[in-house]
Amino acid sequence: MKKTLKYLLLLSITTYAAGCNKQLSKLPDNRTVVTNVDQVTQLLTAAYPHGNYIPFTEPMSDNAEDKGTAPASADPESYQINSQSYRFQDVTTLRYDSPIAYWDSCYRAIATANQALSYCNGPDSAQYSAQKGEALVCRAYAHFMLVCLFAKPYDPTTSASDPGIPYVTTPQSTVFEKYQRGTVASVYAAIESDLTRGLPLIQDKIYGTTPKFHFTQQAAHAFATRFYMFKQDYAKAITHASAVFGSANPATLIRDEVTLYGTLQYAQLTLYNVSSSNPSNILLQEAQSAYFDHYYEYRYGYGQGLNTNFINARNVTNGSLAMITYGATPQVFNFPKWDSYYIGPTTNNIKYGYIPLFTMDEVLLMRAEAYAWQNNNTAALADLNAWVSKNIKSYNPATHNVTEAKATSFYGVAAANIALVLTALDFKRATFMQEGLRWFDNIRLGFDIYRYSGSDFSVPIDSVLYTDKRRVLQLPAEAIADGLAPNPR
Repeated sequence: MKKTLKYLLLLSITTYAAGCNKQLSKLPDNRTVVTNVDQVTQLLTAAYPHGNYIPFTEPMSDNAEDKGTAPASADPESYQINSQSYRFQDVTTLRYDSPIAYWDSCYRAIATANQALSYCNGPDSAQYSAQKGEALVCRAYAHFMLVCLFAKPYDPTTSASDPGIPYVTTPQSTVFEKYQRGTVASVYAAIESDLTRGLPLIQDKIYGTTPKFHFTQQAAHAFATRFYMFKQDYAKAITHASAVFGSANPATLIRDEVTLYGTLQYAQLTLYNVSSSNPSNILLQEAQSAYFDHYYEYRYGYGQGLNTNFINARNVTNGSLAMITYGATPQVFNFPKWDSYYIGPTTNNIKYGYIPLFTMDEVLLMRAEAYAWQNNNTAALADLNAWVSKNIKSYNPATHNVTEAKATSFYGVAAANIALVLTALDFKRATFMQEGLRWFDNIRLGFDIYRYSGSDFSVPIDSVLYTDKRRVLQLPAEAIADGLAPNPR
């Protein structure tokens, strides 16, 4: 699993679009001389964003509450990211874990993908087919994450005019190269083009013993599932999700909270959750981050209110969630999901960890939601109950399986398919608590965000409505200075 030294070596020789915070304005140097297929394969390990979006997406989401106090041990910049994100203020620190650092990491990944493609498209391009496939999908993924965070969500009625983000497809050749934001629609079209051209070219065999750190066919289909959920093309989302599972029973691939996770000790859970041996994990990537060690103690996050009103509240199954909340007090409530390690001397305090970018659980629940949107309630229920079988204490299908009647009654809606959509979203919310994914559903579906006082979730004390401009992250100041129009405030 440890690809750190290889990654750092590549980091030092790879052509990037810029130095820190200048990804679109500085000419790269120290260009790598690549002469064979294996070197392109190695180069592509740096074509993935090695930044962490969770420290700012989790506190922006409705998975966060004000726990009332700041820990004495809180690193000031980490606390700043957490608190400014929760309040929907523009995060002002540029350090790792910030939105600006994530922007930088995505454009570094894009620059590497473009460099790799320049070799793949040479006179002997036939030899580089698999590498070209990975590079195209990597480029699509990094742009997708950027457009989700720094532009409005996809809307077929407005995306042709909504400002997007620069879609960079060539290695930078001049210091002052100018970029245009395009539109959300044009960015989505470019993502789809790269994704659909790249996916068929991917060959898992080139990844050797570390396939879960690359866009395998399975990982590319998982990404395509998420992309088409955002694009509201539910038929294609279902097709790609089904390709992820193949002939396997999804219940055998997702996280098993019922019979496995509950038997593991805390330290074992932190390791297993981000392990390549965990069948749930489809794509893992490394990131420098303070989040892995301190996520549970930030002031704004999972506390008593969410514990009482969501995790331990009555749910649609009429059973109890099997996941265990750890922490002696609500201030430090957590699910043991993260492992971290030092690179180099411990005195430099630079710690890294792995993030599951795509999992079987997400794919299963996206497919369930997509089936429901298409009014295929039978298929949606099959996927939802596969999740129930691994996540509800003392699971009994006769007692706990979701039905249309239970869902419509629980959510108080007449349309069964909408009740099943809400079921899928709640299951997903529980699964990925403290992992930052809830924000993507919040923006994709236009959920208003409500804030509450303490454990009383009956009356909100604040709200950030779906129309609030602050929900779209602001572009980096240097990108604005270089001519990109800022997001309105």
